[in-house]
This record gives sequence, structure tokens and C-alpha cells, in this order.
Amino acid sequence: MLENREGQRVPSVTFRTRQNDEWVDVTSDELFTGKRVVVFSLPGAFTPTCSSSHLPRYNELAPLLKENGVDEIVCLSVNDAFVMNAWGKDQEAENITLIPDGNGEFSEGMGMLVDKSAIGFGKRSWRYSMVVKDGVIEKMFIEPEKPGDPFEVSDADTMLAYIAPEAKAPESIAIITKPGCPFCAKAKKLLQAKGLRYEEVIMGSDATITSLRAITGRESVPQVFIGGKHIGGSDDLEEYFLDQQ
Repeated sequence: MLENREGQRVPSVTFRTRQNDEWVDVTSDELFTGKRVVVFSLPGAFTPTCSSSHLPRYNELAPLLKENGVDEIVCLSVNDAFVMNAWGKDQEAENITLIPDGNGEFSEGMGMLVDKSAIGFGKRSWRYSMVVKDGVIEKMFIEPEKPGDPFEVSDADTMLAYIAPEAKAPESIAIITKPGCPFCAKAKKLLQAKGLRYEEVIMGSDATITSLRAITGRESVPQVFIGGKHIGGSDDLEEYFLDQQ
């Protein structure tokens, strides 16, 4: 039975991290003392749910969490520092502090170290999330003890609902652009003026004319999507904002 440890202090351990090609020791005190920190722990870097959902959504909602009193967001996994750094570069993780619990000491101290040797993983962390205030666990969301890898309560949206119940998660925005395009620059300025965060997909490196045509039915850029809806180019975006007033 995995124990909910709300009200207890987090384990005191030293994490072996790699920063600028050097070993840097980071202690629990450095991570948690005097701060309110959101932690989400997962079975492994580069694994499907962790890469497709868990990490990217926390990264996406990180600015909103920080606007509502969170100082830092930590992703922890029983992987070594080289793996965690490579995963961070591969993923959308610029807003997340990735911490390698290489020996599983923190996970074991949390009572969350489980045996996944049946799938060749050895000892790994169970999936959970928590809020830590000045080193003391304020709230935990522990995934139910079911076969496989349940992902029901440790997600970023559940965490946001706890941290800021009235906060509304922003709609996802993507813009397809190409270098040197003045209309693309106009569209990005319109989004920035509204304080909206967006993901930029750049033609030539992230996409081709074939994918642009397949997704939008058009061959010109920019093409803007908001909340799953195709808005169109810069003039269409300007009209969209006028209609929202």
C-alpha cells in the first residue's frame, strides 16, 4: 500500500546532476527550503505517457502555476543525469527542473519505489505528484495501485485545479511560419500583444509544404490554430481578436 505522506518532510538526499558537462550535487534542502514546489514523479524518461502527456502538459501549464504561487516545478525519475538531460533536450521542458533520482534514494524515502522488473525496468518510481512547501509535503496525488501505468490524478490539470481552483487553463495556440515572412511577424506580434503563449512550427525545419497543405488546405503562412480551431493567416487572426472584443 502506497502511503500518502502529507504533513511529513521530504527525504533528505543529494541528487547527482550534470550541468555544463560537470557533476553538480543538488540537495533536497536546495530544492525545497523556503519555496513552494510542485513535484511530479514518473516511471522513466522517454517512456510513452511520460513523454506524450505528463511532462509536456506540466511544461505548458508551468507559467500559470507560477502565477499562482508556485516557485518551481520539478520532474523526478529514477534515471541517471545523462538520460534526464537528454530527455529534457528532446522534450518541451524549458519550464521544468529535471532531477535524476539515479539510485532511487528519494523515491525509496517517499515510499514510492516499486519493482518494475517484469518489464525490465528494475526499481522505479510510482507515478505521483505533490506540492511541497518549505520541505513539508502539503498535498499528494498518488496514482491508484492498478496493473500497468495508471495516469489519472498526477496530471498537470489536476494540480492546477488544486493550486488555483478559479484559474482557467489557456487554450493551446500554434502558429506555422517561415523565416523572413512579414505576415508571420505580424501574427506573432498580435499574439504577443494579447499576452498569449504559442508554439511556433517553422517551415523547412518542423514542417513542409505538404504537411501545411494537408493540415490547413492552404499553402501560405502564417497559419494560426487556437484551441484546436484553424483561424488562418495574420488578417484572419486580427479579425478573430476584433470579434472577441
